[in-house]
Amino acid sequence: MTEPMPGPRPRAALAMSPDVASAVLDPESRAALDALCRLAPAVLEDFTTPAARAVLAEVDLLITGWGCPPLDDDVLQAAPRLRAVVHTAGSVRGHVTDACWDRGVEVSSAAAANAVPVAEYTLAMILLTGKRVLESAREYRASRTRADWLRTPRTVGNHRRTVGILSASLVGRRVIDLLRPHDIDVLLHDPYVDEAEAARLGVRSVGLTELFRLSDTVSVHTPLLPETRGLVSRDLIGSMRPGAVLINTARGAVLDQDALTDAALAGHIRAVLDVTDPEILPPDHPLWDCEHVLITPHLAGSQGNEWRRLADTAVSEVARWASGKGFLHPVRRERLAFLA
Repeated sequence: MTEPMPGPRPRAALAMSPDVASAVLDPESRAALDALCRLAPAVLEDFTTPAARAVLAEVDLLITGWGCPPLDDDVLQAAPRLRAVVHTAGSVRGHVTDACWDRGVEVSSAAAANAVPVAEYTLAMILLTGKRVLESAREYRASRTRADWLRTPRTVGNHRRTVGILSASLVGRRVIDLLRPHDIDVLLHDPYVDEAEAARLGVRSVGLTELFRLSDTVSVHTPLLPETRGLVSRDLIGSMRPGAVLINTARGAVLDQDALTDAALAGHIRAVLDVTDPEILPPDHPLWDCEHVLITPHLAGSQGNEWRRLADTAVSEVARWASGKGFLHPVRRERLAFLA
């Protein structure tokens, strides 16, 4: 646990894109941070300028966000007092380097807060696709007449539907929690979750192949690592039940996108993609016009009023650190390989 800071309030600076700072940290959040620490007036997005170096020389704490440059050895040498990083978003992979861990810099992330809207989006898509709401709305708009509802196929609906969760990440666990009130059977594949923990989560642990073969919907929550790139392979996608749904809110490269495209164009599966590879598909990519695929612009994570949850988390973590209580949401070096 961090010892209480002696003397005056710790010196801190915001390190992120100025546009991100304006969006995520509203005036009330800025005022709360300024009450806890002596916050530098400038937002740092380039650590190489003389003005940034002057700020870095004095800071005990960096409050980072999207657009923060890497905190490499050169930056740390310019910031000899730096003891902690509080990140106002999820993953710290883009800016917290080995040099930070070697220095012993404490790191906190708002990943748990950012997981909330991603899990809410996932739950909504599970329920909407189970009921085939999007297809029915499209057909209704085209026909302006109501089909015979008594002829609805028994594959439509969410009663006793089987949902497979790929990875018990922060988001994956939150989705499991949100599914609990619903009449849905939940399967989980995560090689780091044993049978006892799966039972505590209220899910059935299965192998990767079994997850795809048995699920009506598979929701991907796997971080993108060298070993998970292309993890959702052509064979796994091909093994899915006809009409099954593949939801990806993790990273596009976790999926074999060519295989997904082939399966969706053939009408074998449906898909909801909040992420793709590349992040924005080429304008002529066939997935744009595929009737079996919904593509959203990476909006599942925090946006709009949800940014306040990130800001509140950061303020709370700064308050805990400054008072010597330690972070509630620490990021550990040894756990980094399991995080998005």
